[in-house]
Amino acid sequence: MRFRDFHKNIKIRIIESFISRFIGSMIFPFMSIYLAVHFGAKIAGLLLLINVGVGIGINFIGGYFADQFGRKRIMLFAETLRFFAFFTMMICNSPWFESPGITFAMMTVNSICWGLAGPANQAMLIDVSTPPQRKLMYSITYWASNLSIAIGGIIGAFLFKDYLFQLFLALSVAAAIAALLVAFFIEESYAPVDSDLTPGGHVLQLFSNYKKVLHDKLFVMFTIAGVLILSMEFQLTNYIGIRLSDEMETQQFLFWQIDGVQTMGFLRSENTILVAILMLFITRWTQTFKDKSILVWSCFFFTIGYGVLSYSNNLTILFVMMAVLTVAEVIRVPVENAYMAAIPPDDARSSYMAFNGLKFNLSMLISSITVTLGAFLPSVVMTVLITGIGLIGTMIYFMITPGLDERKAEVELKQAG
Repeated sequence: MRFRDFHKNIKIRIIESFISRFIGSMIFPFMSIYLAVHFGAKIAGLLLLINVGVGIGINFIGGYFADQFGRKRIMLFAETLRFFAFFTMMICNSPWFESPGITFAMMTVNSICWGLAGPANQAMLIDVSTPPQRKLMYSITYWASNLSIAIGGIIGAFLFKDYLFQLFLALSVAAAIAALLVAFFIEESYAPVDSDLTPGGHVLQLFSNYKKVLHDKLFVMFTIAGVLILSMEFQLTNYIGIRLSDEMETQQFLFWQIDGVQTMGFLRSENTILVAILMLFITRWTQTFKDKSILVWSCFFFTIGYGVLSYSNNLTILFVMMAVLTVAEVIRVPVENAYMAAIPPDDARSSYMAFNGLKFNLSMLISSITVTLGAFLPSVVMTVLITGIGLIGTMIYFMITPGLDERKAEVELKQAG
């Protein structure tokens, strides 16, 4: 299986996503600073919370719409609206005109676009791929995403302050290209059954769709396990980062003296570099192992790695465990996503993807709670708590993998027939 064997929709989305994320990561990680400068830290925090909340709500609507009206129609609407938002942000941060208020409003529009297009994008990738292709597809997608975000973030740190107008100009061009690609090159991957529902009927159908999702116990347990495992990843920039800043003394690292904050930065860089390198080789290496074993053992070592990071202040141990958990992460993600792709039925795939999209927000919530608890509890207790969260997620995966394998086999049999 090679990249050129993928459906053209997959190739286009991977390339377009890399370009968009590369440019977007030069801007959006730093928009909290932009808002704090113009509105103050307290108001900025409230605005970001509103922005995230709007995105979550629209995510469910986007999932329903993509199942009712088709993937391409929703994606094209979202990409066109996104271009309008970025173009407006460019005008509002130009040498001739500045409006932080309109800029924030367009940030919210961008969140709406992500909510609308996200489930449709994910569902479309599943629509046009076969089970044997998915591990490689998700490996390439994950690798491209990490690489674009890492490089874009570094460049953005130098350009954001003095070249914001030019960055928004580049982002507008990327958005225009994305909209044109969807309009003229992306093929519709799902033809929904014609419906003559009234607006009120669509509201009832929306709730009916998500009721169906919630009644799928296998998917709900899969999502819960995914939330618990993903929350480990967010500990690095939350509890672990704060703990290293407070507890870790300055130590010698190669030619530098580094403190806890700088250590966290080096650990993140190590993770990013290893992900970019390992993703090029890991898919072929794991083909000889069963998906069940890969998922469970990778989650176990991922959890142990973050458990050690939440306690140790020894630089050697920290860097070794970051390498261990990064290998586990790289192995886990494609298998986890391949399992996820096998769960939803064809007629509700986007709705399932919308529900699955909550993993990020719920994981952030868990990591935020651990920050609060860390202010009151000693490090050893927090280590037990954080490790316990990951082990519970691992145990859930262990218990449901027979059901996941059965669902996956049904999909393969259906496609083969």
